[in-house]
Amino acid sequence: MYPKTKEIILNKLEAGYYPGIVAAFLKDNQVDKLISGEAQVVPVTRPMSEDMLFDAASLTKVIATTSLVLRLLEDGKIALDTPLNVYLPRFENQTITIRHLLTHTSDIKTWIPNREKLSQEELISAYLQLQPGDQLGKVVKYTDAGTILLGLMLEEIFQEDAVELFQEQVLEPLGMINSLFLPMPSEKIVPTEQLSSGELIHGITHDPKARVLAEHAGNAGLFINLADSIKFVQMYLQYGTIKEGRFLEEKTIRSLLEDQTPTNEGGRSLGWDLKTDLTDSHNILFHTGYTGTFLLIDVLEQEAFIFLSNRIHPNDHREEYVKCRDEIIKIYLQEKALYKK
Repeated sequence: MYPKTKEIILNKLEAGYYPGIVAAFLKDNQVDKLISGEAQVVPVTRPMSEDMLFDAASLTKVIATTSLVLRLLEDGKIALDTPLNVYLPRFENQTITIRHLLTHTSDIKTWIPNREKLSQEELISAYLQLQPGDQLGKVVKYTDAGTILLGLMLEEIFQEDAVELFQEQVLEPLGMINSLFLPMPSEKIVPTEQLSSGELIHGITHDPKARVLAEHAGNAGLFINLADSIKFVQMYLQYGTIKEGRFLEEKTIRSLLEDQTPTNEGGRSLGWDLKTDLTDSHNILFHTGYTGTFLLIDVLEQEAFIFLSNRIHPNDHREEYVKCRDEIIKIYLQEKALYKK
């Protein structure tokens, strides 16, 4: 399955864009896996294996935070176009809505003075004081602040820490038994960046904001392996159904395949970015993680592409990797279109 895409993935591995890769292609109830390279190269070398846990980075946004927000929307406990302040009274702005945050159209001004020196309590307080600019609802500007604030909203509604909510209400129902937040260092966890001090980030989230927010983080912090990634993706391909019944309503999944920005021209759905199929231009769900992860889910054609890499180990070369990632996705979409002819 997808030989050209596999070839470019392995070529980029050989060229040093990432030390290791665990990937899967899903099509018509079949799963084709690709595992290659190293899980770790500094200070020792360890081979990659299928069961390795990856720092999912911003995939946390769609797997955990968006999933739980969607379930609240289905239950009528929140509404898309209601201001966040209604559900999170501590948030000082009264114009930013749930839709704005999910579609990255809040134009929220995220600069926080001395952010890296703030305690958890101080950082939360700073996020609760953020305000939008004059492009509220008009333009897409990707930001972590949206899911950080949505995570705080979930805590307010359920009166429970965000990571406990994600574990109980997302990971457990989906049978994602290997995935977790705030793990202990383990040989099964792929390390990420080596800092200038020589310290290796291993078993803690690479995202600096999520490290401080810890149990309250809605933007990053999930550690996931391939098996659990497949379970999550299959739930989408099955229009929200799982073995135990239903996780999301079919109409919810279908609504995600549409542009949900206030202008309907922003190219983003609720939580998800949107890619376009090359044959008939239908929308494909897409999201990335800073550490070298991404998901592509074509619900309508029952296909998906899961990509888990440790591209920031031992060093972060983001600009080069983004070009590499976009090239891989381009080849995949082209090859996918060829299969339809």
